[in-house]
Amino acid sequence: MLTNVLIQSLINGILLGGLYAIVGLGMSLIFGIMRMTNIAHGDFMIMGTFICMVIARQYIDNMILALLATLVIMAVLGFLIQNFLVNRVIDKGSEPALLVTFGLSILIQNVLFLFFGADPQTISAAALRANIVNTQWFSISGTFLLNFVVAVVVVLAVNIIIKKTSFGRAIRATSDNVAAAELMGVNTKRIYAYTMCLTLITAGIAGLLIGQTYAFYTYTGTQWLIIAFGVVVIGGMGSIMGTLLGGVVLGLAQLVSSAIFGTAYQILSGYAVMLIILAVRPRGLLGNMTRK
Repeated sequence: MLTNVLIQSLINGILLGGLYAIVGLGMSLIFGIMRMTNIAHGDFMIMGTFICMVIARQYIDNMILALLATLVIMAVLGFLIQNFLVNRVIDKGSEPALLVTFGLSILIQNVLFLFFGADPQTISAAALRANIVNTQWFSISGTFLLNFVVAVVVVLAVNIIIKKTSFGRAIRATSDNVAAAELMGVNTKRIYAYTMCLTLITAGIAGLLIGQTYAFYTYTGTQWLIIAFGVVVIGGMGSIMGTLLGGVVLGLAQLVSSAIFGTAYQILSGYAVMLIILAVRPRGLLGNMTRK
């Protein structure tokens, strides 16, 4: 019986790690390119969840079309936020940009509370909640499997964009050396704006996956921000593939420890593993930053 529980926990931990990876992806992008910690990242995800929910319930009775509309809205918001708020202070050091994102976090939470209140919300996905694989050793939830597949596809797509496209080369040049990139004709502020668009697109996808998996509230963004921090610290700040690895490690640490010690130790064990990894490898598992 214990063996079956451990096998089930291992599988669930890996699948949950996919959701964690896409939760942390946007934060890793922003830090890797702008060297900025986005305090509003969790609230951006939950904002995307609410936008998608409203569109699906009120305007488009199709979740895929509602998601596409949400991603367009999120991309536009990302461009506007970066271009008219963050870019104006990003040259003044890390603290002003940090304060801007902190203010955005407070603003988003209060606006969502004003319109939706404090009641829990869900995005219906009844067809996905059933187990699609059932054996005597383990079962696999359709929701968790979909989360993992989507996360892997999105992480790989973003990695290809960064590594293989001219836009990605401009991003990497800006990340490596802003002054040199500008001398080569790269509009770094515009690259930052496009990067924020990409970040909010991944946040919108993550928000939908969160909404169809768990109940969410207007203040749930803080909870997912903490998870995003754990993922990117374990995987390596700024590493796209490290985000996927970090998500899986955190998911496994939480669910395996929960199976062995009980659910009371789930969160504690996950972050204990994070501290151990940081002690052994301060840059994270796939981090490649050097100390300045």
